[in-house]
Amino acid sequence: MTALDTAALKLRPPRRPDHRPTHRSGGDMLFAIVNYTVFGLLVVICAYPFYYLIINSVSANDVSALGDVRLLPTGFHLGNYQQVFQLNGLPLAAVVSVARTVIGTIATVLASAFLGFMFTQSRMWARKFWYRFVIVTMYFSAGLIPIFIIMKNLGLTNNFWVYVLPFIVQPFFIILVKTYVESMPESLQEAAELDGANIVQIFFRVYLPNMTPILATVAIFSAVAQWNSFQDTLIYITDQSLYTLQYLLYMFINQASSLAQAAQNAGGDLSAIAGAATSQTPTSIRMTVSVLVVLPIIFIYPLFQRFFVKGIMLGAVKG
Repeated sequence: MTALDTAALKLRPPRRPDHRPTHRSGGDMLFAIVNYTVFGLLVVICAYPFYYLIINSVSANDVSALGDVRLLPTGFHLGNYQQVFQLNGLPLAAVVSVARTVIGTIATVLASAFLGFMFTQSRMWARKFWYRFVIVTMYFSAGLIPIFIIMKNLGLTNNFWVYVLPFIVQPFFIILVKTYVESMPESLQEAAELDGANIVQIFFRVYLPNMTPILATVAIFSAVAQWNSFQDTLIYITDQSLYTLQYLLYMFINQASSLAQAAQNAGGDLSAIAGAATSQTPTSIRMTVSVLVVLPIIFIYPLFQRFFVKGIMLGAVKG
């Protein structure tokens, strides 16, 4: 050890003793037990509806139709999924739902990011007017009939783009992104401008890569809304090739009896070889299709979970 190292050790301040308790008190243990118990119950309450759908979709259909499946599957089988996949239009509806979710989410995220960024630029012409003009649409709308007439005049009825274009500009998402951008240091833009970057380059090369948390939050909200939407199909679409999976689920629930019969006849003389425990019932159709609709969101959401809390907090509170 050199003299310089020895001097550095002498100048180094002494380590502070660790005053943290080595054991928990009775009050801390009681709080931890109550805390874990309460949150455990909340987890069970939130997870049980999904579990209930799954166990009923793989249980004997005659038992599930009576509502006797509660905790464990009874008469386990996967015939419901095989038969539901044979329902007319289901694969095409799944493709339409995936396409509208992916395209709609990307378009909404990019539009929200760019508009949220632009509304922070003081040199934007009539910035306050356009910002308020967009935000006011959160509280007022023309109504169903005028909107339908507009969509029809624009040629969007029976058109795939009716799923995407009306939802690109979302005021709530723009507010989140704008607030998030305002929390970022202005020196980022100043440095880019000194290097000769224009406003588009500043957005795509400086701000957009640093907006991952809030954009992930917007993507979650937008994807869930797009995936679960069925009313736009009900209002604007009569072409069966453009039906979404959620709209088919809506039809299945309202016409479960006839669809159960259609599912039994889909694979030929299925009713002759299927027993009462495996033949489709209205309840089995509802449960099975509900699982198919919900599972993609359940698997996708955890991928964005680590960005969600950070994004929603930073996008909601300035500073």
